[in-house]
Amino acid sequence: MYDTTNVSPENLDLPLERDFFMRCLVRHLSGTLENIIGLAEAEGFISVVGQGIGDEINQLYREALNVEQIPRDQLAAVLVDLKQRIQGNFAVEHDEGAEILLTSTSCPFGDKVVGRESLCMMTSNVFGTICAENTHYAKVVLEKTIARGDAGCKVRVFLEDTEASEKQNGIEYFRSIK
Repeated sequence: MYDTTNVSPENLDLPLERDFFMRCLVRHLSGTLENIIGLAEAEGFISVVGQGIGDEINQLYREALNVEQIPRDQLAAVLVDLKQRIQGNFAVEHDEGAEILLTSTSCPFGDKVVGRESLCMMTSNVFGTICAENTHYAKVVLEKTIARGDAGCKVRVFLEDTEASEKQNGIEYFRSIK
């Protein structure tokens, strides 16, 4: 045993800071939801939160860009920028026509996302809400996710209801009526 009588807690080398604490909080909240009510229901709850955050972020970008709607040619850049700001490391792999394909090698939730698939509803709903509010429609397909154990994330966003989008299993989003 070590003599800790002269060790001050504030001098300890611990990974405790707000970001770590918040990621732990979110991990335990999502895990509790998944364990008590099931994955599908947990995804539903997190989707509601994701939509609210998506609305807030969408408004922030609209105000910063001084536009009523984010132009189609800036949507992919906005999605990447927001993820970069929260340490998501997303990049555009493809952006053409009615489809944006994004990839990532890290998650804003860090290693706390592994095994917490419901947290992927944050990405789906934030991306879906922003895109639908600016193009009237979006379908988000989570092809690969770190939460499911993949090495990275692969997220496809369809901006129109097309034959290609119909073949994909994803979540559809529509522009809200205001």
